[in-house]
Amino acid sequence: MIPFYKLSDLNSKYLDRYIESIKTIFESGMYILGEEVAKFENDFAQYCGTKYAIAVSNGLDALIMSLRAYKELGVLSDGDEVIVPSNTYIASILSITAANLSPILVEPDIRTYNLNPLEIEKKISKKTKCILVVHLYGQPCNMDLINQIAEKYNLIVIEDAAQAHGARYKSKRAGNLSNAGCFSFFPGKNLGAIGDAGAITTNDDELAAILKSLRNYGEALFDDLSKRKYQNWYKGFNTRMDEVQASILRMKLKDLDSDNKKRNDIAKFYLKNINNEEITLPYVLENSEPVWHLFVIRHKKRNELKAFLFDKGIATLIHYPIPPHKQKAFKEWNHLTYEISESVHNEILSIPLALHLSSDDLKYIVNSINEFNG
Repeated sequence: MIPFYKLSDLNSKYLDRYIESIKTIFESGMYILGEEVAKFENDFAQYCGTKYAIAVSNGLDALIMSLRAYKELGVLSDGDEVIVPSNTYIASILSITAANLSPILVEPDIRTYNLNPLEIEKKISKKTKCILVVHLYGQPCNMDLINQIAEKYNLIVIEDAAQAHGARYKSKRAGNLSNAGCFSFFPGKNLGAIGDAGAITTNDDELAAILKSLRNYGEALFDDLSKRKYQNWYKGFNTRMDEVQASILRMKLKDLDSDNKKRNDIAKFYLKNINNEEITLPYVLENSEPVWHLFVIRHKKRNELKAFLFDKGIATLIHYPIPPHKQKAFKEWNHLTYEISESVHNEILSIPLALHLSSDDLKYIVNSINEFNG
């Protein structure tokens, strides 16, 4: 079986350095929001080209906190509307409801599967205050058009960049294309921890200060424990990155660009060699440089294709089988129809795109896909 990915193989080269780092962290006695976290925040901010990176516990918390921080700034209020793609992982939408805001679903561009800028203005009302874009599968959104709309209507823009570590749009990296960028470092991401972790990037001084407070129970900021006052400015969270995750992320960040290049090489091979006329291949938006977190193809007989490839010894996954508006969690939306999103969710299939794949693996995958005539 050709696995979809194998995390142990991806992380094995870091094992010795990781063990040494754990020893250092253990002896330091500082296990949360210590020196490793501070260094990772600096490194990741520099990598994204932003002034700040605020490390948190996971990607969902990064999204929720960004929205909450804008509420503390008085930019957002309970019940305000947030434009969000109808075609996304449910976490994007959960963050909006968790912040007591109202998600307004907008259909994707069928070519890119990302938020369609041409549909946004149709959904804007007097209560709309924010656009939450999602760089799905590592493909950057059309940020020029989205930011133009945001400026026209005085809206903030937040990026869900959970799948887009290192992706570029017009030479600027994801996380630096809006007011704030939110990242997940779930182990399977292009930049993955060995547990849960996340971060928020921004160039806004005031927003960064509020986020640093919110992640630590809303406490007054302090540089070290001796200056901690136990004064709480906001109704905050406990969503702090630990030193162990920060240390492994710092190691892996140095290899992110080279790893993304390998993903790009695999994607190019697929794009050049998959020639099954019934398959829809990914579309790359002009001026964008995707990082190919996932390579997603489309076929009207997706389930038959998935079974066919399984019989051939090729593991595939579906990202994602059920659109958010059809999930039980949002039963109030179950009667709604979003035709493009439903079509996407019924037809997409993610094929292996991992650094451990050999040239023989890739040829076999391509030949198998081309052979399918379901």
